[in-house]
This record gives sequence, structure tokens and C-alpha cells, in this order.
Amino acid sequence: MAFFTQATFIEPILTLIAWTFVMWGWMYVTRLPAMQKAKVDLNEAARTGKVDLPHEVRRVADNYNHLHEQPTIFYALAFAMELMGAHHPLNIGLAWAYVVIRIVHSLIQALANYIPARFAAFVAGSLVLVAMLVHAIITAAIPLDV
Repeated sequence: MAFFTQATFIEPILTLIAWTFVMWGWMYVTRLPAMQKAKVDLNEAARTGKVDLPHEVRRVADNYNHLHEQPTIFYALAFAMELMGAHHPLNIGLAWAYVVIRIVHSLIQALANYIPARFAAFVAGSLVLVAMLVHAIITAAIPLDV
């Protein structure tokens, strides 16, 4: 497998996808017992769209949903940079920084949901995406191998 012999965007992409599935598992490990304890009627929940679960259970599911929002920009941007060959160590470092920040964001939200820390992680991740975008635009406008 040649893509693991040099620094590429594939590794951070796969890591964030794997983390998303960690959160998926965490969501079901917490949600299913909570639904059983609350004696949730699944037919009623499907009809109304309402399931009243404890906050500590909901916030794990909320984070799983959040991993399908802003990270989609990361995936598109990382794939674009991969296709452009923008493998500069700074760009790869930014991709890894984004992945680490999203994992930290998940842990903050799922474990304590301390809003100031969660917001700081969200802003930091957003700024990393902006930096990646700027580098992608520069790479597209001025190829680095010229």
C-alpha cells in the first residue's frame, strides 16, 4: 500500500472517519440502555420524532451528528489537496491538527459539555480549515513544483 509510505491527507481523513465510528458506538452504548430504562415506545418515537433521554446521553448523539457537519468541509478540502498534490508538511500538519481538534471537541461535548471549551475547540478547528483553504487556493494559483 503506497499511500502509507509518505505523508498524505489519507491518514488524517481515515482517522477522523474512524473517530466518527467510535462516537457512533459510544452513542449506541449509551442510548440503547437509556431507552430501555425510560421504556421508550419505538413506534411512538418514530411517529413523533421525540425521545426524552437524559442530557448526558443526548450530548453523545449530538456530537455524532456534529461529526457529519463541519467535518464534511474538511473531507472535501483534504481530498482536493490530496488530488492537487499539496503535500507540504504544513498542510499535512494542519489536517492532523483539525483531526485532533475534532477529537478534543467530541470529548469535551460528550464528557462535560463545557461550552466555553467546546466553542474554543470549534473556533480553532474552523481557523485550521480556513488556513487549509488558503493554502489550497495558493497551491491552485501557484503550483509549488514550478
